[in-house]
Amino acid sequence: MKSLAILGPGLLGGSLALAARRAGGYRVALWARRSEAVAEIAAMGIADDVSTELRAVVAGADVVVLCVPVGAMPALAREIADVLSPATIVTDVGSVKVPIVAELAEIFRGRARFVGSHPMAGSEQTGIRAARAELFDDATCIVTPDAASDPAAVAELHAFWQGLGGRVIDATPAEHDEVVALISHLPHLVAAALVQTVLAENPRAFEFSGPGFRDTTRVAAGPPAMWAEILGTNRDAVRRSAEAMIEKLRGILTLLDRETPMTEFLTEAKTQRDRLRPLK
Repeated sequence: MKSLAILGPGLLGGSLALAARRAGGYRVALWARRSEAVAEIAAMGIADDVSTELRAVVAGADVVVLCVPVGAMPALAREIADVLSPATIVTDVGSVKVPIVAELAEIFRGRARFVGSHPMAGSEQTGIRAARAELFDDATCIVTPDAASDPAAVAELHAFWQGLGGRVIDATPAEHDEVVALISHLPHLVAAALVQTVLAENPRAFEFSGPGFRDTTRVAAGPPAMWAEILGTNRDAVRRSAEAMIEKLRGILTLLDRETPMTEFLTEAKTQRDRLRPLK
């Protein structure tokens, strides 16, 4: 049985614990910063061990997953690096990769085998109470090796995410950040901008809103501090994506009085949207 250490008891960390226990073959240890969180997790029974003692949680672990905000990862990595075995696989669930992979790979060099990960399986909900074992089922899990990554560790990480239900894709850290800016970070920014536009133009319009507005702006309900950190960390790619969308919107405005081109534009968008893999 492998030992899995999860650092951070939020939605992703809690769901990892539940998914690993469902899959079987893992002894799950979970670290939380606050004693109140430890008591809550222990009462829920989602891990074999839970503690505020960081180094004790990771000692002897075969796999360590950092499930904390990206800004908190380097400090945790430095604290645990000398406890780990060179055979230990360390990964993370952060949604920005270039700076995290560079810094964590250096911290763990010669001490553990680090390879970045990003399961595309989040939610606007937060906290351990929102965790669910099926969160990763058929979710895209992006693995981001760099030139120095151990190929065996990459293969083992593929098997890890696949065992939890995920569909694994490899990408370089730079490719990851560009793509995720388009499909995750920009949508969050646009959803927030849409809410703010309505607020500025006509706040009473919120009283008229239906499912379309709620669905379009759902991600704007995510934790603001976490998203501000993500957007700031990936600012260059987000800026490029936002500028591309602004340019696209300017072009779309010219179609408002041209029904046929507008229909063609909307048809192309619908066709591409219909090709997306359905969520289970």
